[in-house]
Amino acid sequence: MRASADQLRQIAVASLEQRGAPRHNAQLQAELLVEAELRGLSSHGLQRLPTLLKRIERGLADPRASGICQWQRPALVNIDGERGLGPVVMMAAMNELASAVSSCGIVIAAIRNTNHLGMLAYYAEAAAMAGRIGIVMSTSEALVHPHGGTKAMLGTNPIAIGIPTDAKPFVLDLATSIVSMGRIHSHALRNEPIPVGWAVDATGRPTTDPDAAKLGAIAPFGGPKGYGLGLAIELLVATLAGSDMAPDVRGTLDDTDPATKGDVLILIDPAAGAGSTAALTCYLESLRSSCPAEPGRPVAIPGDGSRTRRAEALSAGVEVPDALFHKLSALAAA
Repeated sequence: MRASADQLRQIAVASLEQRGAPRHNAQLQAELLVEAELRGLSSHGLQRLPTLLKRIERGLADPRASGICQWQRPALVNIDGERGLGPVVMMAAMNELASAVSSCGIVIAAIRNTNHLGMLAYYAEAAAMAGRIGIVMSTSEALVHPHGGTKAMLGTNPIAIGIPTDAKPFVLDLATSIVSMGRIHSHALRNEPIPVGWAVDATGRPTTDPDAAKLGAIAPFGGPKGYGLGLAIELLVATLAGSDMAPDVRGTLDDTDPATKGDVLILIDPAAGAGSTAALTCYLESLRSSCPAEPGRPVAIPGDGSRTRRAEALSAGVEVPDALFHKLSALAAA
């Protein structure tokens, strides 16, 4: 079925407020979930809300918390998220860094003890819209096998980068696995097979069964390149945030354990550099207008596709599985 973005936000906000979330926190968390749906990233959208609500009910997530900041250096702050909602803690961290980025040029927040951030592009884009370069990294449970291996040993370890231009900002958001575990769950929810090459089952054999994949491991993207980048993010985040390594991480997909992953936010003031947004804008437009491999399919810049999908979904409504919509409506009315 299709539902409007406003209708979905209202359902999510009501569900969160009934479980103790202040209005602002509920709206921010709902916004992240619905934005993921609008941009075609249902794996990070409303399918995650029922689990989050259970985490709140069981005391694993505190919908009122926004984190405790402890500045370690003029440009580095450590944040204890106090089991807060991921979007609430991350946006509070961004506000905290905003006060120091102009004087330092570059500032870093290392975050632990907070719940799943959702779609990282949201934060990178928010930073870029405010005129800053934003880099966001996060870790997860062991879901990805190393290159040459079959056992899940690394997180999906996504990274997002937002860079301001004179037009729409450049926004890159990718997991270092070939797909996120959320996409595997999304296929399972829809009873759809996954493509060959996405994952192996518990015995290490390639599988197209999403339920078998959940018990096995996802492949890194690009073989050794994705593996190396994912491992670098794993080590960087653990070093700064003091978070657990992937085999010991819990709490981003379940409703039984505290969240022990880590997050890092980096803000950079472009004015501290020597470049210009006009030059960036001109270069991106030259890429878009360059000769396409397929006539009728112009070259796109990261972020273009999600903006197009968002505009279409705002007009036509968001496609939500009937069972999920009814479940969410019941949770909002409970």
